[in-house]
Amino acid sequence: MFKFCSLFSGSTGNSLLVESDNTKILIDAGESAKKIVSALSLIGVDISDIDAILVTHEHSDHVKSLGTISKKYNIPVYANLDTWNAMPEQKQKVLDVNQKFFQVNKEFEIRDLAFKPFSIPHDAASPCGFNVFCKDKKISIATDLGHVTPDIMSNLEKSSFILLESNYDPEILKYSRYPFSLKQRISGPKGHLSNNASGKIVSKLIKTGLNSVMLGHLSKENNFPELAYKTVVEEIINNHHDESDVRIGVAKRDSPSKIIDIA
Repeated sequence: MFKFCSLFSGSTGNSLLVESDNTKILIDAGESAKKIVSALSLIGVDISDIDAILVTHEHSDHVKSLGTISKKYNIPVYANLDTWNAMPEQKQKVLDVNQKFFQVNKEFEIRDLAFKPFSIPHDAASPCGFNVFCKDKKISIATDLGHVTPDIMSNLEKSSFILLESNYDPEILKYSRYPFSLKQRISGPKGHLSNNASGKIVSKLIKTGLNSVMLGHLSKENNFPELAYKTVVEEIINNHHDESDVRIGVAKRDSPSKIIDIA
């Protein structure tokens, strides 16, 4: 068994579940503890069965209840050193024995799952995405990235499933009420991926074995699920693929997505 579920995904809060036969892992805890516990129960998972929480970066929409959940349920937390140092309020809530460290680009294991964190360009201390391996299957998590480098593409290749950011539509962002500085940050090289950019990436990855993608981290103000889906499909067709070549879903902002069965 190898399953993925997005509990929450968007500019207001993020938390993901990866599950194998023997392991249940949360990636990020960017909603309230109450909401995360409730979301897990909706898909039949008890918070006490979570083996660890992995952290992509320290922004509040990814670590809002990290320390609270770890302390209350005695759950280990894995992050790189720079990220730990960038979230002192969360760190002080986590028992020393539950503070685990990983190095970017170095694989580590938690029970029967293996993880490889890789660097992403975002305005945080040391943000990362993750490859997750279970037996002969590989999935990837990549959100909060301003652009995709050759190294990121290399890490995403040969994934059978990806949660990929599709944060904003350029035209909506252009005319939104956001201040100009925030618009620059979002669309900048250390900001977020647009729908168009996400579609181009999916098109390239189809050739390497990608058969399922979930678009995530959509902006509440500068995007719509239907628009993100439509734009990505159009990019796939424009790049000489058929819409049926890959299954496309959109992660929900406030509730669990459907469960993706990887193997």
